[in-house]
Amino acid sequence: MPEVVAAKPREGKFNKNAARRVRRAGKIPAVLYGAGSEAVAIEVDPKQIARILYSESGHNTIFDVEIAGQSTAKAMIVDWQYEPIKDQLIHIDLKRIALDKTLRVSVRVKLLGIPVGVKSTGGILDQVLREVEVECLPGDIPSHIDVDVSAMNLYDVVRVSDLPHSGSIKFLNAEDATVAHVVSIREEAAPAADATAAAAAATTAEPEVAKKGKPETEAAAAGGKKADGAKK
Repeated sequence: MPEVVAAKPREGKFNKNAARRVRRAGKIPAVLYGAGSEAVAIEVDPKQIARILYSESGHNTIFDVEIAGQSTAKAMIVDWQYEPIKDQLIHIDLKRIALDKTLRVSVRVKLLGIPVGVKSTGGILDQVLREVEVECLPGDIPSHIDVDVSAMNLYDVVRVSDLPHSGSIKFLNAEDATVAHVVSIREEAAPAADATAAAAAATTAEPEVAKKGKPETEAAAAGGKKADGAKK
């Protein structure tokens, strides 16, 4: 049974003061749009929205929006804003969904297992793509895409082409894009060592630049005095 979000139409001016009044009343301002219908300014319960965002399917969850005095609409959360200090939801955008039309969404990639190359040779599993973009009907959106990495050895790579494909989902990322790979610890440490060496070299070089600049300034000043003397 789909989640149901109760909503109430917002009336009056849609400015910051009006939004604050909505939040003081324990709700958050929202906008519902899409599917060829007019956008509607509404207010919703932040607890219901948070429950959807932190669910298994997250922002890809399709739910019912029940607006007082209007028909129920299928919708998804397409954008949301948090207050950074209190970490509270302050605004969301909802999009009406037509169940017979394909959508483009980002889906989380979930790695399962511990690679052989990590357990046996001390490698590191590096996940390059944590989400992939797919196109499918709303009813076919997966909550996540699982890939078993337990058989991966050192230097093995999982690409988009290795993810489970089906006729209902179309991957929009390049098929040869790297999702995850097992790398050597020494390879991971090398860039850090190079960066440290470069920083040390730059620090050493700074006094040298200052020394080179000083005589030039003094020479210019001396030259200026001579020129003044010549004029006199």
